Amino acid sequence: MYAHLIWFDQPRNADALAAVEFADTHRIRPAVATVPGLLDYYELRRPDGSGVVIGIAETEAALHTVRETILATELLPGEDPTLLPGPDRVEIVPVHVHQDRDAIYAAGTPS
Repeated sequence: MYAHLIWFDQPRNADALAAVEFADTHRIRPAVATVPGLLDYYELRRPDGSGVVIGIAETEAALHTVRETILATELLPGEDPTLLPGPDRVEIVPVHVHQDRDAIYAAGTPS
């Protein structure tokens, strides 16, 4: 399992965040929905609009395919590229430990 860490270090205003939401809903999510091996993703956002997106996939290759798929999409009518500057940093790392919620509760609490 691998994680794709995508940092947006700069604050983003309401217009930029609206552009991100539109792109995510109408262009990015539909494009990556068919990528095999993509398991989950989380978007963490600070009040100023900066944050990180964490994508989880079965293989490193799946994460590369996600990136290539997103970059191959064309902006939709009305999308302003100046409001979508892209991430500040990107890193793919192997997941060392994963324990889902059910496994945590099944283990119970130590006596």
